[in-house]
Amino acid sequence: MTTTVVTRVRDRAAATPDLVALRAKDLGIWQEVSWACYWANVELVGNALLALGLEPGDRVAIHSENRREWLYADLGAVAAGCVTVGLYPTNPPPEVAYLLSHSGARVLIAEDQEQVDKALAVLEDTPELEWIVHIEPRGVRGRYDNPKLLCWDDFLALGARHRDEHGGELAARMERTTPDDVMTLIYTSGTTGPPKGAMLTVANVEFAVQVLVEGGGFTSPPPSPADVTLSYLPLCHVAERIFTTWFSAASGVQVHFAESIETVQANLREVQPTILFGVPRIWEKVLAGVMISVSSASWLKRTVTRFWLRRAENIGETLVRTGGRHTGKSRLLYALGWLFCFRALKARIGMRYVRYAASGAAPIAPDVLKFFMGIGVPMHEVYGMTENTAVATGNRPGRVKVGTVGEPQPGTELRIDEETGEVLTRHPGTFAGYWRDPDATRRVLTGGWLRTGDVGEWVGGTHLKITDRMKDIIITAGGKNIAPSELENALKTSPYIKEAVVIGDQRAYLVALIGIEYETVGHWARQRRIPYTTYRDLSEKAEVQELVQSVVTEVNTRFATVEQIKKFRTLPKELDHEDGELTATQKVKRSALGKAFGGLVDSMYEGARRG
Repeated sequence: MTTTVVTRVRDRAAATPDLVALRAKDLGIWQEVSWACYWANVELVGNALLALGLEPGDRVAIHSENRREWLYADLGAVAAGCVTVGLYPTNPPPEVAYLLSHSGARVLIAEDQEQVDKALAVLEDTPELEWIVHIEPRGVRGRYDNPKLLCWDDFLALGARHRDEHGGELAARMERTTPDDVMTLIYTSGTTGPPKGAMLTVANVEFAVQVLVEGGGFTSPPPSPADVTLSYLPLCHVAERIFTTWFSAASGVQVHFAESIETVQANLREVQPTILFGVPRIWEKVLAGVMISVSSASWLKRTVTRFWLRRAENIGETLVRTGGRHTGKSRLLYALGWLFCFRALKARIGMRYVRYAASGAAPIAPDVLKFFMGIGVPMHEVYGMTENTAVATGNRPGRVKVGTVGEPQPGTELRIDEETGEVLTRHPGTFAGYWRDPDATRRVLTGGWLRTGDVGEWVGGTHLKITDRMKDIIITAGGKNIAPSELENALKTSPYIKEAVVIGDQRAYLVALIGIEYETVGHWARQRRIPYTTYRDLSEKAEVQELVQSVVTEVNTRFATVEQIKKFRTLPKELDHEDGELTATQKVKRSALGKAFGGLVDSMYEGARRG
């Protein structure tokens, strides 16, 4: 039988049935799910799909926050030979319609009334959708009279009856699984157009598991049942699928599900994970929260904490210089800092026992990494994308080069195009192509090489540095090529800035649209007795404009004159996925921003046009 994440869960359930696999909160209390229970639920979902008549290759969509049922549905679909399609919980109805119709999903697992309403609103656009299985009955049961609706409990009961009557059918489906079978469609974020469905096969996923989990491509030593993770980023993203589903299936890591994205900070403190993955926005938000807490503390606590945070900066600089290895001096300094500050601080932010932390999915400012390294959180920037099953490069313990995304993973060929600077990868994890889009597939696959769309360069001949996305490189009117992400990340290092978009393609100079961090700037304003009512009112205050200007001025000192930001405007609102300004993964849609705030951009170039 072909090894899959499903057979791994089944075998782990047989070997250690009573060990804890998953934990989730019910009514405020953490409830445990054993491996035996985990597998039993996967079996029920698989049998229920067979009972509904699904055939190998049929698509099963999941539209839910992270929870136990997401994993049951995902692996149950794979067990039945189906293809999982994940939807982001924030997808508005038009995007739900596109994803369901483009994938041709026959079954949708919807979390609650909100997601059911989205599906029902677009039924005319999704002719292949036959069933909507809702996990939460509240607000749905008894309210709608639609024959396509099926509640989760009835769905599982259907699976139980099918299991009892056709006991060997699911096992037979699993026996027929081949390495080339498509296991999941992961839709890309769609920053420049409609999302594309990347087809990941059983072989792709197994390669990723063998390299990243069993081979220690991320953690060293590899993860084990003693490790603990917190699942909070969307499971339809390849990175969270690795750290939640694949890590757990392959190594027995105990997964805890955050109650919501809003409670991540509190859940981190409760769970105290040993392995932690976050996108840059998460790390930036934690750092901003630390700065707020320090400024709000009593004089004594503020003074002591700031003293040790300055020492942490010294420790971080040493670790950056040595690749993450302590010197005798830095080790002694850290030991003292642990006693007086770092231990309590790490416990407060939920990272006291983290032995491996990773940042990925987007560039992160080196200063953010240095902060966490200085307080004792072993940070590693990693790189990969959906199309190569997230296997590309990673910084290894003891060989960290801050500002780079690390060394190629084992079994990975990686080269940089001599003409364009584009990063290309080749290995068994390269995806099978884009679903129903052969033209897009041909544009990114050449002779087995994947064109990543990222521009990179080698550092020290061993580590890869990503300078920007090819489509985002700015060529000024003077012909200067500028990577905006370096400027943007430097700006976002400030706890007062949430979003920064640098503009200047074919223009005389660079400008920026800047979104303030509402909570942090609001706290700053209240401390200075500056009254405000809304986000827009706060962002337009003269004092806030001066605060942002001070950040811009400081960042400009780190760059050559032609790379400096000459003017900026603050955004009048927080960027939003539903307004089309952000992707589901919170990446800025530059083209949409240019249209929505074109007046602000034009105002920064009025003088240049007159000149």
